[in-house]
Amino acid sequence: MSYPLQFPAGGEPILTLTHPSSSLWVIELHNGDDSRLTQLLIEKCLKPALDIVERHWREDRRKAIAAKDKEGGKGALIIVGNTKQDKFFSNGLDFASISSDSNFFANVFDPLLKRILLFPIPTIAAINGHCFAGGMMLTLACDYRVMTDGSKKNAWMSMNEVHFGAPWPHSFASLFRAKVASAQLQRKIALEGYRFTPPEARDAGLVDHLVQGNTAAVLKAAQELADRVAPLAKTGVFGLIKTDLYRNAVENMERQLRYVNAEIDDAAAKARL
Repeated sequence: MSYPLQFPAGGEPILTLTHPSSSLWVIELHNGDDSRLTQLLIEKCLKPALDIVERHWREDRRKAIAAKDKEGGKGALIIVGNTKQDKFFSNGLDFASISSDSNFFANVFDPLLKRILLFPIPTIAAINGHCFAGGMMLTLACDYRVMTDGSKKNAWMSMNEVHFGAPWPHSFASLFRAKVASAQLQRKIALEGYRFTPPEARDAGLVDHLVQGNTAAVLKAAQELADRVAPLAKTGVFGLIKTDLYRNAVENMERQLRYVNAEIDDAAAKARL
């Protein structure tokens, strides 16, 4: 495998996958400065990149087992916003384009959240700027979150759907309950759409580490964390434990609570096939 890899294949690159060390992969979102999570970015970029990372890690782990290399099989994945700016990790979903697609969450975004939530190696969100709505959900699906401290440039973390009139899909609530235990904090995030500063996000347990400096500093801190947690992947059970830990959340994500008729079903089949 030759890195870097850029996605989508044959189109204007909006995601880059790198492999800076034997145990680390980095996915950079660069769908413009604010890395909106469009259907193209999710289906043709993020999902294929995740498949490549998992395939490469599993191949490396099998080789380590065959060679009786006790230090082999390490792995960690970082997801970072556009590294050429320090303002956004992700500005969330492209609401205008998805609001008319009744299949978007069931077929596109929910499977992505589940994929990251259960990923077999540790995942780290390197939050290098504002992190809104679907972008925040993407980070909550990760195992760890490292965020800029906001001292150089404002950075907020917020689920702001209540302010622009978008109901939550049940997948959001399912993941949210798995990662945010306090009822008071759930209310503040979901029903008030509160904008957390980085120190507030850390104090609330939404992020694990704050970093002073620009995107490069955030990414460096995320890489240091990745080096510490990558050995957790060696035994191959990291993802299996998460499957049980988050079983209720995943089962709720997979429930089909939407109204479905023949036209909606056919539209889903058209998108899939």
